[in-house]
Amino acid sequence: MRWWCRAMTACRRPNTVVGGMDTFDVVIVGAGFSGLYLLHSLRKEGFSVRLIEAQSGLGGVWQANRYPGARVDSHVPNYEYSIEACWRDWVWTERFPGREELVRYFEHVDQALGLSRDIDLDTRIEACHFNADGSWTVTAEGGRQYACSMLLLCTGFGSKPYTPDLPGLESFAGICHHTATWPEEGVGFNGRRIGVIGTGASGVQVVQEAAPHAEHLTVFQRTPNTALPMQQRALDPEVQAVAKANYPELFAQRNVPPGNFCDIARPDIGAFDVTETVRGEVFESAWQWGGFRFWIGTFNDILLDEAANRTAYDFWRDKTRARIDDPAVAEILAPMEPPYPFGTKRPSLEQNFYECFNRSNVALVDIRSTPIEAIEPAGVRTRDGLFELDVLVLATGFDANTGGLTAIDIRGRDNRSLAEAWSDGVDTHLGMAVPEFPNMLMLYGPQSATAFCNGPTCAEFQGDWVGRLLKQMRAEGHSTVETTPAMGAAWTAHLSELADTTLFGRTDSWYMAANIPGKRRQLLNYPNSDAYRDHLSDCETDGYKGFVFG
Repeated sequence: MRWWCRAMTACRRPNTVVGGMDTFDVVIVGAGFSGLYLLHSLRKEGFSVRLIEAQSGLGGVWQANRYPGARVDSHVPNYEYSIEACWRDWVWTERFPGREELVRYFEHVDQALGLSRDIDLDTRIEACHFNADGSWTVTAEGGRQYACSMLLLCTGFGSKPYTPDLPGLESFAGICHHTATWPEEGVGFNGRRIGVIGTGASGVQVVQEAAPHAEHLTVFQRTPNTALPMQQRALDPEVQAVAKANYPELFAQRNVPPGNFCDIARPDIGAFDVTETVRGEVFESAWQWGGFRFWIGTFNDILLDEAANRTAYDFWRDKTRARIDDPAVAEILAPMEPPYPFGTKRPSLEQNFYECFNRSNVALVDIRSTPIEAIEPAGVRTRDGLFELDVLVLATGFDANTGGLTAIDIRGRDNRSLAEAWSDGVDTHLGMAVPEFPNMLMLYGPQSATAFCNGPTCAEFQGDWVGRLLKQMRAEGHSTVETTPAMGAAWTAHLSELADTTLFGRTDSWYMAANIPGKRRQLLNYPNSDAYRDHLSDCETDGYKGFVFG
């Protein structure tokens, strides 16, 4: 493909038109942290880039998820770019910002970096097809097409909502929405009978918003959520201004191993390397500090050793049950025996979730013991009877990791679709490249560190890695890059070993692709961001081992 070679050897015009299509060096799909960072960094290197986004604004999931209470679970200043132009004049109002503030942050980033001129919003991609000349043809709804040499997919791990098979759902006479498709105009909870199916992250957040306002709130739970105290607080602008003197140092700490937070150090001792008293003090300190510190910042064997893990669960259970008045409700929300190893499902962060169940207008239904039989026009029927509702909230999660990718008709060599290639399980190299799909890379995708890496941190180190790869291709005159089936199989085998040697393989979670019927059960998120970064670095140092250039 000759025009790719020309483009990769020198800076070129912003874009050209070939065969009636807008033609670029790079097309990026998705305007979340990864997509925007790639646009900014690759544009600086002289590549012609176009970013395509289905939503009407920037921010990825934060543009799409409008449900009440939507809030990030990474604390300030972690959940932002380390680019000075983006943080220097920006002030957060809360330690864990809400959705509206995050949308405003992305608008600020857009202004600071001048991104919009190279972004097409309200443009949903339907198909991406690889051509014999090494290019990709990208087709949007309505027929608009783009041609590019390199296709970079930044659809995120939670972009395709999942609704389980609920018989009669379409017959419900009230208002019904999935949290990920919440209407922009909102839904009022005041004086209404609300039902929430699911107690994952969005379910926890909606329950906290609905409980004080609903006439009655019924929460349908399948699996307990080992939610952790957020320890939310307002942030003072003057304090932030002083703290910014240390931001370069903080971000330097965040962006290199160990860990991927400015102020949560990865521990180097095990739970039984200290006395029971000291262990309790470590747990208590992390609990009071809040956020993910209790999950990832106490002892190094919590997610590896069953006995160590049980100490964390027991501490969490006792602290949580103490907040719940009814012992029967406490046993459903925080059972005496762990329903799964602590931390092998992503803990949600909560502010007053457990106290909601002490309210007289809130009821909890354990759908493991009393399954949902059908949705009827008047509400939800379980084995124990009908729960009449005005509003039904589906907090049922996502077809995580792969769903946003397989929803697009992506076809690689020999016209084989990505959905077909992954029909019996995912194979990638480093979670970045898929065998038989040349000149296509994924960021924050399946089999990378995704769910175990702070989003902006992952966007920057993966984005920088991609940038160096493309610069080397330009310098050496390569027009194609791809990985091999053998490398894909090897990386999948490596993740399988990690599932067996950690506690993650013992839990049916979306980490393990176990929340979607028909999906092969396999670990789809690399559970150690430091080790993952080492693999990327080793690959690059070894001449991009596992990749073939043409």
